Amino acid sequence: MAANAHPTTSFAETRHSFPTTAALVVLFWVAAAGVVSAAHTILEPISPAAGAVVTIAAIVLAAYCYTRFCARQAGISHALGVGIAWLFLGIATELLMETRFHRDWFTVLGSADRPLLRNIFFFVWIFSPALFARRDGEESDA
Repeated sequence: MAANAHPTTSFAETRHSFPTTAALVVLFWVAAAGVVSAAHTILEPISPAAGAVVTIAAIVLAAYCYTRFCARQAGISHALGVGIAWLFLGIATELLMETRFHRDWFTVLGSADRPLLRNIFFFVWIFSPALFARRDGEESDA
């Protein structure tokens, strides 16, 4: 019997359709936002610094996992698009929660009382996927 004539490509190396990509972006954002929310609720009252570190680590880890397991061949433009989508999801969630429950809810993006840390979180949400992306012009070795 002949060996498989077509090399198999992993899920991470496959170019996905738009609905699949959107679902994966939302899935990894939900995972990161869940950890960020838990860090804000559990750690921040004990140690604000520990809460900030865990928040940043969770976002960067989600970006690494998304890139590693779903979009290994993605370039910088794709990664920045994912980061912007993650920030948009965070803003939309906070606005929705604030209008729904009629009180301030800053769990995902940080409190407005600490503007520098909030801006750092904005930066991390947008640029963390780009840390693990390939350069747009880089050719694949496969």
